[in-house]
Amino acid sequence: MKVAIADDDPIVCSSLSTILTATGTADVIWTANDGQSALKCFQATGGRPDVLLLDVQMPGMDGLEAAERIIAVDPAARVLFLTTFADREYISRALALGAKGYVIKQDVASVVPALQAVMAGQTVLGAEAVANLSLGKQEEQTRKDPSKPVPRRFQTLTDREHEIVALVADGLDNQAIARRLYLSEGTVRNHISAILAKTNLANRTQLAVEWLSAQES
Repeated sequence: MKVAIADDDPIVCSSLSTILTATGTADVIWTANDGQSALKCFQATGGRPDVLLLDVQMPGMDGLEAAERIIAVDPAARVLFLTTFADREYISRALALGAKGYVIKQDVASVVPALQAVMAGQTVLGAEAVANLSLGKQEEQTRKDPSKPVPRRFQTLTDREHEIVALVADGLDNQAIARRLYLSEGTVRNHISAILAKTNLANRTQLAVEWLSAQES
C-alpha cells in the first residue's frame, strides 16, 4: 500500500517510514510536518496515499482541520490518526469527520495491523481511545432518559448480549468479560460471534464504535 505521514516531529516521520518500509508493509510516498503541508502534498499530482497517518496537534493547521479539508477534497480518503492525545473530544471529532481510526502513539506495534485493517475497510480504535471514548459516553448516558428506545441495530440482542456489547465498548477483552459476568471465555466468544452476526458487523472494534455512537445519538 501507499502511505503518507504527517507529524510535527521529523523523527516520528522518519521512524515510521523506516518501520513501514523495513517490514514491507507500505511505501511512504511523502511526509509533512504540519496540516497545511499535508493538505498541499495530498492535493499534488500522485500525492493521494491509500492511507494517511495524521497527528492531531501540529503547528498552524492542526490534524483535525487538515483531515476535514482532505476528506472534503476526497471523501474516499482513508485518514488514520496516530497521536499521543487520547482526549475523547479529539477522538469524537476525528470519527465525526470521517476518519478511519484513532491510534495512540505509545502502542507503536499496533500501527501495522491498524493500517492493514483500514485498508480492509475497517474502522480502528486503539484500546486507550476506546476506553476514553466509552467513559465519555457513559457520563453522558447518566444524564439521558433511561427509557430511550434501543437503537435498531441492537434491537434483536438479548439482555446478556447487551451486557457483553457494553463491556466490549469499555475495552475489555474476552477473559475480562468472562470474569466480570462469571462465564467461560468460550461462552463469551460464542456470544460475540452471535452479536456480530445479528448486527452485521465485521469485528469487535466496529461493534464498539457502533455501540458508542448509538449511545451518543
